[in-house]
Amino acid sequence: MLTWKDLKDFAKNGTPNPSRRVEKTEEEWKQELTDEQFAITRLKGTERPGSSDMCYRFDPGLYACVCCGTELFDGTSKFESSSGWPSFTQPVEESAVKYEMDTSHGMVRIEALCNVCDAHLGHVFPDGPEPSGLRYCMNAVSLEKVEEDK
Repeated sequence: MLTWKDLKDFAKNGTPNPSRRVEKTEEEWKQELTDEQFAITRLKGTERPGSSDMCYRFDPGLYACVCCGTELFDGTSKFESSSGWPSFTQPVEESAVKYEMDTSHGMVRIEALCNVCDAHLGHVFPDGPEPSGLRYCMNAVSLEKVEEDK
């Protein structure tokens, strides 16, 4: 289980390498993504809080990167944070998410990105529920729900 100390170390020293990489030009991403997806995932934007019903749904299943399809979070780690963004306590695996220090907007935060394609997902905070204490505060637009096989 990842802890806040682990994330700070990853942000400072680098995240474990993913099993694959997806790299595309800005033009290729623009052709594949909606304007909103591009603005959030490639330009590090943020959606309005509460703008997605993904915040309030807790169905079983996996959540993947909207850009490259990499599985990032399991629905069992999703929780109601009352933040207005979907929140999770852990990624599906240690190398799924990349961590970088973000000092924008006069704050010091840890940015969460897809470790395969560098899509901006959101930020991680140390105010989540136990046992990890982590809150992965994600933009719903950065994620797509992967339906479980029946």
